[in-house]
Amino acid sequence: MSILNDLQYELKKADPAEKLIYINVGLFLVTFLAKTFMLDWFALPTDVTTLIYKPWTVVSYAFIHDDLFHILSNLMVLFYIGRIFLDFYTVKQFYTVFFLGVIFGGLSFLGLNYINQNPGGELIGASAGVLAIFIAIAAKVPRYALRLRFIGSVELWVLAAIFVLLNVLQIRNIDNGGAIAHLGGALFGFIYAKQLQKNNDLGKWFSEAIAPLFNLVNTKKNPLKTVYKSKNKKTTSPRKTTKPIDQRKIDVILDKISKSGYETLSKEEKDFLFQAGKK
Repeated sequence: MSILNDLQYELKKADPAEKLIYINVGLFLVTFLAKTFMLDWFALPTDVTTLIYKPWTVVSYAFIHDDLFHILSNLMVLFYIGRIFLDFYTVKQFYTVFFLGVIFGGLSFLGLNYINQNPGGELIGASAGVLAIFIAIAAKVPRYALRLRFIGSVELWVLAAIFVLLNVLQIRNIDNGGAIAHLGGALFGFIYAKQLQKNNDLGKWFSEAIAPLFNLVNTKKNPLKTVYKSKNKKTTSPRKTTKPIDQRKIDVILDKISKSGYETLSKEEKDFLFQAGKK
């Protein structure tokens, strides 16, 4: 098997967060070799009128990094927080929050530049999308605790608040338009999570639009409901049945996390939540 086939196999079996990481790493290497070309064509320009000629940059900027620390910090957060996100949200929702967070962040960046006539540089980096993912999961399970080495257990809402505060403090720097983009992504993630709790999916239209692109739609008929009949009119039971997720039990567990923290869950509750998140 060739190296290309190995890469295709790894990309195919990767979860959504890992897919975005692989794509970002690949494009980082391309940017390293052809920096001027990549920035000219894929970074988000500061001038709104320029966007008319390069509309794709409102998304493509999130996949361009020219600094090693920048890409490592983004992808590390995406790797760890993305997995937690996928325990509580679907794959479609992951892509929806990330990409709409990127778009919302890019538009916030353009809006600030238009108002302040900011002469700063173009926007690059996945921070707006990553922060949208972070804030969305922190809004859903704020008491979910991460155990950090040398620090101990820290709840998601605390980490999210620190990230937001750091970006708020950077807004004063007129040359740092990226901060407003990050906050734009964070704001979208928060609104999306809160509206979803009210059964109002703000990104449903987007998830349906991108579903074919990420092979998220299963076009095959579900064979589990098929009942076969023999000539003697005896019927066999369905091959395999998947029990529907007990949404009430999930809600009870999430409420317990919000009030007392993830670590208070029993092993049975943790296992149930893990299995539910995989469906």
